[in-house]
Amino acid sequence: MIHLLFPLLIQAMTGLFHSQPAYYEMGDFLKVKKIDTHTHHNSESTALAEAAISSNFFLLDVNVDAPGYPDISEQLRLAVHQKSKNPDHLDFLSTISLEGWNDPNWAEKEISRIENSLEQGALGIKIWKNIGMTYKDENGNFIMADHPRLEPIFQFLLEKDKTLMAHLGEPKNCWLPLEEMTVNNDRSYFKEHPEYHMYLHPEYPSYEQQIEARDNLLSKFPEIRFVGAHLGSVEWDVDELARRLDRFPNMAVDMAARIGHLQFQSQKDRQRVRDFMIRYQDRLIYGTDLAIAQNSDDAVVKERAKKTWEQDWKYFATEEWMEDPVVNGSFQGLQLPKEVIDKIYFHNAVKWFKIQLD
Repeated sequence: MIHLLFPLLIQAMTGLFHSQPAYYEMGDFLKVKKIDTHTHHNSESTALAEAAISSNFFLLDVNVDAPGYPDISEQLRLAVHQKSKNPDHLDFLSTISLEGWNDPNWAEKEISRIENSLEQGALGIKIWKNIGMTYKDENGNFIMADHPRLEPIFQFLLEKDKTLMAHLGEPKNCWLPLEEMTVNNDRSYFKEHPEYHMYLHPEYPSYEQQIEARDNLLSKFPEIRFVGAHLGSVEWDVDELARRLDRFPNMAVDMAARIGHLQFQSQKDRQRVRDFMIRYQDRLIYGTDLAIAQNSDDAVVKERAKKTWEQDWKYFATEEWMEDPVVNGSFQGLQLPKEVIDKIYFHNAVKWFKIQLD
């Protein structure tokens, strides 16, 4: 009798396993552990970290040599402070400065700065678009990402097995007039920051030159663990981004402040975007670019973070129709499989930044 019941038991158990849903829902948002790998904490306030804990997020605080931010030594101090307040919920990247570029010992000094930050807990560094868009060398030429004098920095990171995050160039919209841009956040940003609106500055390096310099960097250092911030500035076409990921196997990209570009493409061809996300599920990392400044209202910071995280989850995890101010018109969520969501929101961040979690 037992031998007759056993196959039925196995069949029942198999059916139970198969009945488990393949997709998350909005109600799963708080249950799933998640990592946001692109945030900025320019304050001693822990409001953003508190919001993250409430939404089951771990955060990566990213230092950057940007106008309007505290100087990079102060950013490092704030990052260490944030880490000390929430050691189980936050890690950080440090950065470099190109000030003193003409000093023969510039690279040596910056490597010393990086090493000091690593000793304080940094998982790597981020370089910013001032490389390629601001700083010039002694001959008046823009310092691009593939400049030979930057190579000791990258070699040091490679030897230390640390991650290089890079925001190089800008969205392709940056080289278009405002009315031709595809997403509203680009339109508003470049309207407010004409100094970075390259359509107004044809004397600056082109979009293609920015991307070529980045690609040259990766060709010189094919083994470096590289995360291209903001979809690697190839946000405008998932097929074009796929070609870069195929070419550079040690390159991943975060989606910070560029999810609207995926949504815009979803409006035209949802399946193409969904197929891309599934095919490159090991190379895509969730991030937002959320920030807190010294004078920020903690309640506003928390509400903005919660709203951003929930809206993005809705897009990636469900198939609901939705709207977002970043794009004009409605679009449908991608409803990515659970295993893809888990990689994009958690496992890839751990892998590419070597985050140590208990």
